[in-house]
Amino acid sequence: MSWAEGRRPTTEPPSTTPILNTHMEQQRGLLLLFLGVQLLLMGAFLYQNRHRHSFTSFLRVLIQDRPTVGEELPFLVSVSAAQTSSQDVYTNLSQIHPVGVSEEDLPSCPLISPYINGPLKVMIPENLTMEQVVEKNPLVELGGQYRPPDCWTRHHTAVVVPYYGQVQHLQHLLFHLHPFLQRQQLHYAIYVVNQVHTTAFNRGKLRNVGFWEAMQEEEWDCVFFHDVNLLPEDDRNLYICDIFPAHVSVAIDKFNYKLPYHGYLGGVFALRPTHYLRINGFPNSYWYWDHEDHDIAARLQLSGMLLSRPHLLFGRYHMLEGQDPSHQQSPQSPGLLASIHHKWQQDGMNSLGYRRLSKELQPLYTNLTVDINFPTSQP
Repeated sequence: MSWAEGRRPTTEPPSTTPILNTHMEQQRGLLLLFLGVQLLLMGAFLYQNRHRHSFTSFLRVLIQDRPTVGEELPFLVSVSAAQTSSQDVYTNLSQIHPVGVSEEDLPSCPLISPYINGPLKVMIPENLTMEQVVEKNPLVELGGQYRPPDCWTRHHTAVVVPYYGQVQHLQHLLFHLHPFLQRQQLHYAIYVVNQVHTTAFNRGKLRNVGFWEAMQEEEWDCVFFHDVNLLPEDDRNLYICDIFPAHVSVAIDKFNYKLPYHGYLGGVFALRPTHYLRINGFPNSYWYWDHEDHDIAARLQLSGMLLSRPHLLFGRYHMLEGQDPSHQQSPQSPGLLASIHHKWQQDGMNSLGYRRLSKELQPLYTNLTVDINFPTSQP
């Protein structure tokens, strides 16, 4: 069955809070069982293949404080040695080069990329041009696609960037994000969704467009929705999907590296395609940024899914200067969840309407120019 089959969500929203809590407790139990099986299988794999990372280092990845009831689950990340100093994001990337064998004969990439260091310095050259960014990333293919040239990776991630004319922000993001993703040995592509013919920004609808267009190209197993003005500061924040949807940008410098309020979901958000369709994508009805993040949080709750987040030490981001109202939303207002309950299954991917004006394969990204004022389709 393809990813597009069954586009309408089939999960009915829970009718009472006790039922929802029971469902979440069952999912927690299944998660712990899943982690236990993973631990046993990975231990056998590492022992058999004499992986250079010891079994105890893998244990450090999995052994974390368990969340209490109501908390989000921790995001599974690889942990390097403590007190690691910050490095430039391009450090050691010159060591990556083709090995002169066919793709079928490439060895599998290691479980933990040897290029992952931890904290990264955010250093943007003065008067940076797009030509300079291209020169710094010679292995990125047309359209912004990249595959590790020296190993076969099991992770395939599409990065969708809603865009509204922030030229300098886009240059800075591409300069920083391409080497960041290459350090993690991912197969990835960057899709920039450019809105025209309107004065009001609709980030949710642009995300839906980016998801649909990206999935027409590749069977991505993970989709990251990335604000153009956020640069990750730690490469242990892996851009791969967990077994639950993930809010990744949990520690932004503008907010003193902590969530501005409980329930904040702005910035960088990741889901598997099946998760995305289960929540019916993002809402199409929010112009500007009013309550969009709260709608997403409600969709997760109503569809019975938990939320994953990385540790605050890993999910650190630098916010580029400039006004961005998407990070100025207020906490959820009373009654909003009830309002979303009545419309979320009719407002999303199954009602998406737009017109693609152009698709350009740029050296560092795929540029999708769309008119989202095209009438919304009926579910």
